[in-house]
Amino acid sequence: MTERAHHESYDQPVGGWGSAKSLLKHSTEQRALHTVSALLKDHNKTGGYMCTGCAWAKPASPHTAEFCENGAKATFWDLTSNRTTPEFFSRRTVTELLGWSDYDLENAGRLTHPMRYDAVTDSYVAVDWDEAFREIGEKLKSYPPEDVVFYASGRACLEASYMYQLLARLYGNNNLPDSSNMCHETTSVALPQSIGTPVGTVLLKDFEKTDCIFSFGQNVGTNAPRLLHSLQEARERDVPIVVFNPLREKGWEEFVNPQRPVQMLKNSPTTIATQYYQVRAGGDIAAMIGIAKALLKMDDEAREAGAARVLDVGFLADHTDGFEAFETLVRTTSWDEILIESGLQHAALEAAALTFARAESVIAIYGMGLTQHRLGVDNIQTLVNLLLMRGQIGKPGAGICPVRGHSNVQGQRTVGIAEKAELVPLDRLAEQFGFDPPRKDGMNTVEACEAIVEGRVRAFVGLGGNFVRAIPDRTLMEEKWRGVDLSVQVATKLNRTHLVTAKTTYLLPTLVRSEIDQQESGPQIVTIEDSTTCIHGSHGKFEPAADTLLSEPRIIAEIAKATLPPNPRVPWDSWVGDYALVRDAIEKTFPDDFRDFNARLDTPGGFPRPVPARDREWTTPNGKANFKLPGALSSSFDRGEDADILRLITLRSNDQFNTTIYGYVDRLRGLSGSRMIIMMNRDDRVRLGLTEGGMARIETAVDDGRHRSMGGFQVIDYEIPPGTCASYYPECNALIPLSHHDEQSKTPAAKSVPVRIHPD
Repeated sequence: MTERAHHESYDQPVGGWGSAKSLLKHSTEQRALHTVSALLKDHNKTGGYMCTGCAWAKPASPHTAEFCENGAKATFWDLTSNRTTPEFFSRRTVTELLGWSDYDLENAGRLTHPMRYDAVTDSYVAVDWDEAFREIGEKLKSYPPEDVVFYASGRACLEASYMYQLLARLYGNNNLPDSSNMCHETTSVALPQSIGTPVGTVLLKDFEKTDCIFSFGQNVGTNAPRLLHSLQEARERDVPIVVFNPLREKGWEEFVNPQRPVQMLKNSPTTIATQYYQVRAGGDIAAMIGIAKALLKMDDEAREAGAARVLDVGFLADHTDGFEAFETLVRTTSWDEILIESGLQHAALEAAALTFARAESVIAIYGMGLTQHRLGVDNIQTLVNLLLMRGQIGKPGAGICPVRGHSNVQGQRTVGIAEKAELVPLDRLAEQFGFDPPRKDGMNTVEACEAIVEGRVRAFVGLGGNFVRAIPDRTLMEEKWRGVDLSVQVATKLNRTHLVTAKTTYLLPTLVRSEIDQQESGPQIVTIEDSTTCIHGSHGKFEPAADTLLSEPRIIAEIAKATLPPNPRVPWDSWVGDYALVRDAIEKTFPDDFRDFNARLDTPGGFPRPVPARDREWTTPNGKANFKLPGALSSSFDRGEDADILRLITLRSNDQFNTTIYGYVDRLRGLSGSRMIIMMNRDDRVRLGLTEGGMARIETAVDDGRHRSMGGFQVIDYEIPPGTCASYYPECNALIPLSHHDEQSKTPAAKSVPVRIHPD
């Protein structure tokens, strides 16, 4: 887009008429009005299909419309009437398509035929399915197993994910990076060390029982709008909601529920956040240490007065380890350090602590505003420390609640999509399928990128996603990607990854979850896991976009049959004919998580996997919930030594889901017309000699021998803490070095990138 951005404060609530108008606009543009009745009847409902958007929980008693604005957009884009056919490709070279925007590429519509890149004509040409599988299999058989990567986005169902991880391990590696590596891998590392589980402890019913909610680094209005129903109901019970986030996001401020006619007619919003603190990017640890310091002071005063303790001393003694060291750290950290690093006032942190102390049951929500930092693990573990201080894990209405992104990103890890061998029951797989699984850890996303840069990856198989667009150091990665020998992309729509071609590239078009998946035994059911560990069945309701499409399980099975030697214990064809047989295999591999799997598919609200920490069973080496000490008060790479270095937050608009761009109207922030903008604190902008509405160039402030710079950003004055700026993902990924990631999980540190900004 070459248009200039427009900025006008949005004075309407989240939801309401703004959301209704957006749905009408997008359903019309995609010629998908025929989907609206099914959205009301089947979307996120028992016996219906599960949304391909976010992973938020689906209630047992659903609302009339159990979908949000972004979930509906995802469905309209899945079920669009637009088609990307072989004729589309015959009229356009790949070089030409590389000049298209992300929006225009996906707006071209659903892929209909398998395609192979022809370097001579610089275009994609149709290929027969059997021929594609045969050629892919021949190539895969020619590589050493360690040179091949099997990537999975968070959209594939449990059945496809299980088959995919088995394909990789039968092939001979654990190179199974996934989209978790780019968002909540930090959670998967932090929580097991602290409480013995890699997932959250909160169920949807806990929101009905809580009397306090804290949130860190999560934009509910854009990333999990259906959570607003639970938040609204909590506020109507006078539950305080305390929010820490660098930007003031509309979703936390006010909400009009489109399913409440009186509220809609009056346009009378519910106030969501009762306390809102704009923490500096990377300053969450400091804020949490400040709250802990205030809690200790209150507890000291209570002891002196002979009053009830603020800390849950019984819980601390019986269930935790390491509190004394954490207490010492908190007491010896000065308020001056805390206030500088957090960017907040002393009184603000004391007020937050008082709210926390008065509550009987606290839920702590967090998102990628905590996970995507250099010390992301420390961010999460410090938040867990706060909860442990008052025994706020393992009781009704309380617990830790990571809000996951893509619809089955948590579930695919549950069924074996993991590069760490220790996370998968390899002995059970060996016995079940009669082979010796690889025991060496594979590559995560950052490690796969590093291997591609070094020329060590021969082939890349992608089960969904837009890998090259989603990863850091995009400019370098696009250059090195062309040296890969084989790229196989299972996809529903065209995206930029498909156009940055390897020496041989295949596009394999697949069904979407809302479409009828007809196999030998009839229409198939697939399953997904939501953010709260609940498993849901999903029944496709719409006719496929083309009769040439194959399901993901079928594509995986055909690649496996073309690549691997026959194994009578792996019935690929039978599995494709009846996904219930795949679920039987999943249950055999993971019996504790999937007991009576097929019998429980359509449990209203889903059936929850067991999480020991919900019952105060700590599956840590010492059998305790552990206090962990953060390595610093700031989780950013920037050490704060140069005032001209700002911390860049990359973020999403409400016209976007991950790398899918639905349009150029970020309505909830009052921005439209362009995504090439940089939001800045006015004082920073003036100090750096920039003009409001003028153009700027952003340079990464990293001395690693590689210059990263992007121009063409329009400067927007925005309410954002000093020293912090913000711009859109994935456009700014080229500014994030591959080396900038969480120290333990290697999750890219996209929420506090050190940058310099100059006039352009």
